[in-house]
Amino acid sequence: MPAGDAFSARQEQDIAKAIATAEASSGLTFSVYVGSVEGELRAQALRLHRQLPGAERAVLVVVDPRRNQLEIVTGAEAKRRVDDRAAGLAAAAMASTFALGDLAGGIVNGLGSLMEHAQKAPVLHGQQP
Repeated sequence: MPAGDAFSARQEQDIAKAIATAEASSGLTFSVYVGSVEGELRAQALRLHRQLPGAERAVLVVVDPRRNQLEIVTGAEAKRRVDDRAAGLAAAAMASTFALGDLAGGIVNGLGSLMEHAQKAPVLHGQQP
């Protein structure tokens, strides 16, 4: 992963679009934190997740480019659709793209993977008996 802290305007737009698409598709809240994290990454990611409004329905992706680490945290309700296996698959997709030097692309790919698992189930029939 590159050590730079800034994204280009285009990369920021791509990430914002991926977040908006994932939220619209799933009804969950998605957040991304990219930056240096002090201490143990998992503990800090959990702390950041608890601070989110509606944390029970939130998915947080924390990326520390300096340490080449990432963590995905899901709230209790979000975890019903984004389980540990789905988060692991998204993390693997992100890490492989990060290894190519594409931090923003990895985040976008990871959000897409998380969205696929979190999508609302289609209603096959409504009020019909």
